[in-house]
Amino acid sequence: MYMPISRREFAALATSISTFPLPQPTRSSAANEHSWSVNADVAESCSCPIPCPCNFGNPVKHCDASRLIQIREGHVDGADLTGISFVLTFSMGEWSKFYVSDRISHTQKTTFEKFLPFGFRGFHGMMRTLEYVPLEVDRTATSVEFSVPESSVVIEMVRGIGGKPITIDGLLSSSLIGYTQYKSIRHVHKSPDVEFSYSNTNGFTSRMEMQSV
Repeated sequence: MYMPISRREFAALATSISTFPLPQPTRSSAANEHSWSVNADVAESCSCPIPCPCNFGNPVKHCDASRLIQIREGHVDGADLTGISFVLTFSMGEWSKFYVSDRISHTQKTTFEKFLPFGFRGFHGMMRTLEYVPLEVDRTATSVEFSVPESSVVIEMVRGIGGKPITIDGLLSSSLIGYTQYKSIRHVHKSPDVEFSYSNTNGFTSRMEMQSV
């Protein structure tokens, strides 16, 4: 069960979290000062019921989530972001933690940290930690499993008529292209300052396509 929020609360939340899957974000002036683009694969589990209301423009008051982002193609000011993978664990509007794969070069670390304040400015604004850690990912045709030392997720595809995937187009964010419905089998986070565990909640996969104006 979730609690609906007012239009004023919704507007404030959409403004503060620029790349959360809510209405299309307004780019900051800092983002417009750079030439950049990102094309990434996304997989997420959250604490909401299926389907997550946040993805349809009706954000809840509390949502714990872990999102895997694998950048397939990307750059910022000519520097390469391609191949960077990270897990973003967060409680919506409250805090976020970035866990970036330690299998990237020093140059890419510098590029990613340059990109983060405007490419993911809402999450960056409430960031508690940024760590470079081992990141494991296992994708099949019907499931996604990913883990970092403090967060782990397993999601499985929800099948529709004829066993086909349930896909939705036209959602409100550039991080929700090709949205496919999944169910969370396991969603666990344990760190010194916060701990949660969920199952049988919302999951999804999608594509993220963002670029400078």
